Amino acid sequence: MARIAFIGLGVMGAPMARHLIEAGHNVVVYNRTIERAREWVKAHGGAYAGTPAAAAGGADAVITCVGRDEDVEAVTTGPDGAFRNMKAGALFIDHSTVSARLARRLAEVGRRQGVLCLDAPVSGGQAGAENGKLSIMCGGTPEVMAQAEPILSAYAARIVHVGADGSGQLTKMVNQIAIAGVLQGLSEALSFAKSAGLDSDKVLDAVSGGAAQSWQMVNRWQTMAQGHFDFGFAVDWMRKDLGLTLEEARANGASLPMTALVDQFYAEVQAMGGGRQDTSSLVRRLVE
Repeated sequence: MARIAFIGLGVMGAPMARHLIEAGHNVVVYNRTIERAREWVKAHGGAYAGTPAAAAGGADAVITCVGRDEDVEAVTTGPDGAFRNMKAGALFIDHSTVSARLARRLAEVGRRQGVLCLDAPVSGGQAGAENGKLSIMCGGTPEVMAQAEPILSAYAARIVHVGADGSGQLTKMVNQIAIAGVLQGLSEALSFAKSAGLDSDKVLDAVSGGAAQSWQMVNRWQTMAQGHFDFGFAVDWMRKDLGLTLEEARANGASLPMTALVDQFYAEVQAMGGGRQDTSSLVRRLVE
């Protein structure tokens, strides 16, 4: 089994690191709030370190799951970053959702140090992380994929190598574009059903078996109708991801009018106090 440093114990990272322990790996964790790392070790085993660099010492793989570009930079190439203490031949796997530009830059830094880098953002939400059923979209070389896949299998139901460095992050942007559109359509459909005086449960039963069916419809229609929005991935994080997506689109020439519009709708949800609610709270604009 591998010695793994896992950096970032949020709602996604904590269960992912737990699955690594359960798979028999030797796990050292780091979290910016050290008390969370202590509590995680007390609950699941392993060890914790005071800095990313200390966690990375002697590790076969370093895995990060943090927030923004600047957070990834801090825990990798910062003064106490993991890259400063990684051995040649070690894996670096980043599950954060960040810019493709940063993913490519870290891969280049890794090549100079003999570190194998994989940008590997995930989809599936908190439930997918808890249940070990995440979908992982990976950018990097075939060599790094071959070494990383046995580790990723501890918490993934689907692992796809989509291309070269940065391709994982670009594919996550595709994922977020699709989710934004589906949730806006679902929000409007639910609003229309309510305005028409329809029984929303019967409407769901009628349409969820046909061409309109989606994961969001099956799993979020009823909770959206009930005003329950505590199911993981927050509006604040979606806006961060959509911002990265729109920035990339400006660079590559892609036209994303719907995505830009939904991003502004999410800004309205933030203004309503819903920044920490999950992304299905988009419906609040239409039913409150």
